[in-house]
Amino acid sequence: MCAAQPATFVRVDNFITCEEIERDPVRKSATAFGIGPHLCTAIPMPGGELVLFVFQRWLKDGSYDQAAIDLLNGLRPHLARAGLVAGRLGLERARTAVSILREIGLPAAIMSGSGRVLTANPLFEGMADVFLPTAHGGMAIADQTANALFQQAIAQNRDNRVVRSIPVAAIKGRPALVIQLLPLRRAAHDIFSGADVLVVATTVGTGATVPSPNVLSGLFDLTPAEARLAVELASGHSVQEAAMEIGIAVKSARTYLERIFRKTETSRQSELVALLKSAWSFS
Repeated sequence: MCAAQPATFVRVDNFITCEEIERDPVRKSATAFGIGPHLCTAIPMPGGELVLFVFQRWLKDGSYDQAAIDLLNGLRPHLARAGLVAGRLGLERARTAVSILREIGLPAAIMSGSGRVLTANPLFEGMADVFLPTAHGGMAIADQTANALFQQAIAQNRDNRVVRSIPVAAIKGRPALVIQLLPLRRAAHDIFSGADVLVVATTVGTGATVPSPNVLSGLFDLTPAEARLAVELASGHSVQEAAMEIGIAVKSARTYLERIFRKTETSRQSELVALLKSAWSFS
């Protein structure tokens, strides 16, 4: 699975032979214990990590049907976000929010539901050209377009608590960023006491001009088909040309494009292409 890196949930048995299954001591032990078929997906992280999610069933419950696979694929973007946070934190627990923010190695801050900054790590505080203090302990983003999305996300968090990814275009002397707003729920409050939102800034590396589909999937929760279309558009192709390149109908490409607009918070193809070209590959 590490080599195949399936971009959706797949039946693992489809990737191995019967002889390999028979020779696998782990599979033999699992079968003897009553554990049967399992599904797997791989999610590459922007920092180069690879997160695998595996679900298994008891033998008595039979194989996974397509409905179960479709359900897990619908949850895959949320698993990607969870993997990103888990990978960056690299900790099971921490005594206080401040100690976590020092150890995750990323510019990060925690905020209350009203938008007041409770604490931030030195990396975050050092980004004075990106994050600006506002009245009553609040925070804004220097980029006006990104700030409008940021303030909207803070306001909406009070009601729907939805994870948001906000792109910040590159400027001279600073690469592009993706700012992640992650609502803190349930057990997360044990780690981030009194906080409601974790804000993390991920710097996009300066690699190729056009990012890879895997990076776009990780940054903006694009499906594999949406990510391939986005790469073709960022390469300068029209929607019709991009559809031909990836082998889909133009109607389907336009449907994918509308979804990409929603996920990247853009509204025009030129705006989308500018954003994608600023999101250089991490590789």
